[in-house]
Amino acid sequence: MTDHALLTRIDRLESRFAIAEIVAKYCKSCDDRDVPLLRGLFSDNAVVRSQDGVMTAQGIKAVMQMYGDRFAALGVSAHWTHDHMVSFDDADPDHATGEVFGHAEAHRNGETLVASLRYDDDYRREAGVWKFRQRTLSFLYYVPVAEYATALGSKDRQRAYGDRRPADYPESFAHWSRWKDDLAKL
Repeated sequence: MTDHALLTRIDRLESRFAIAEIVAKYCKSCDDRDVPLLRGLFSDNAVVRSQDGVMTAQGIKAVMQMYGDRFAALGVSAHWTHDHMVSFDDADPDHATGEVFGHAEAHRNGETLVASLRYDDDYRREAGVWKFRQRTLSFLYYVPVAEYATALGSKDRQRAYGDRRPADYPESFAHWSRWKDDLAKL
């Protein structure tokens, strides 16, 4: 193995750890309402949105305003991340993408809500520091605790806004509807 190849591998390992840390800091900053910590996780031209369109912001000022609005609407919250997949750009050592799987609990309008969610991320290393360039949030479910027991049996698993909306996934995935055909091909 060449010195360059070894240095590239070490950089990827260190980068993977640094990216995992900004994901963890995101949860901490949202739950603690730590605005300076949250601000430091995003690039100046960051884009944050939810697949359902409820959240949309472009540029750090708009992103932070959006989080301010979310914090004002929500009470106590708890975010946990589980698995995290990261892919590095072979042509650009300062660019990576990822998918984060997680759960959240929140309290809003006198009601406790639970969510299973995913983040599709785009990461950029700026001046040696990894940051979010883009985050897109999607929901498997986002429901009041009282409705959790029946929510997975319905396609309308987004119930946090006073109505019932279709979940963002998995029904929207192409492979979700063709899994039987895919198995038959094996």
